[in-house]
Amino acid sequence: MVEVHVVPALTDNYIHILHDAAHGITAVVDPGEAGPVRAFLTDRGWRLTHILATHHHGDHIGGINDLRADSHAMLIGPKAEMERIPEMDATYGDGDSFTLGSQTVRVFDTPGHTRGHCAFFCEEARLLFSGDTLFSLGCGRLFEGTAAQMWDSLLKLRALPPETRIYCGHEYTASNARFALSIDPDNLPLKARAEQVAALRAKGLPSIPARLSDELAANPFLRADDPLLAAHFGLTGAPHASIFAAIRKAKDDFRG
Repeated sequence: MVEVHVVPALTDNYIHILHDAAHGITAVVDPGEAGPVRAFLTDRGWRLTHILATHHHGDHIGGINDLRADSHAMLIGPKAEMERIPEMDATYGDGDSFTLGSQTVRVFDTPGHTRGHCAFFCEEARLLFSGDTLFSLGCGRLFEGTAAQMWDSLLKLRALPPETRIYCGHEYTASNARFALSIDPDNLPLKARAEQVAALRAKGLPSIPARLSDELAANPFLRADDPLLAAHFGLTGAPHASIFAAIRKAKDDFRG
């Protein structure tokens, strides 16, 4: 059995810790800082064995050096970021897989947010670590890639089993919900998800993990091929990547 724990860090980041006691595995995904991870591991008496990095941004890798100094954990990341994440022990590209305890981890190249971003999917447990590609009710900004690249990346993740639980890199869900409702106000699953998120955040609880089946119904960035959204932007019949680009620009400009 694999446990996953969501650890808040920095301002609005999440670090994810996987623990597979039967196989002696404890892995951390995107440790933007070392302190919260150290405290969590010390509290439970766990030894870090693996570090997974989805992309090179400092708020996702800032704690790696200190954690490796503590534990000599194996650092795994995207082959496309080899020159931007120092001293990785193993790198993987699109379609590759590796074993992590009881899990077969499939790797997806997901360029868009950065040109070398990847996502990790634990097949047996149906866990997706999406970094800054896919958020609950949102997606990452296009810092280095194009809208077409990001749409293609999201299509890969959209095709995963609907019961997949999504562990993303930030707590953005409430603001994403406000934007989504501004362009899709009659979407009942979206309204329900927005209410659920508001209740969780009011209690100080994370909105993560999200379930892919819920995202398929409510996340506008996964639905650029929905005629309703195309019509909203006056783009009926346009290429889906163009509709996605319009959604992304609207979110970038949104001040709600």
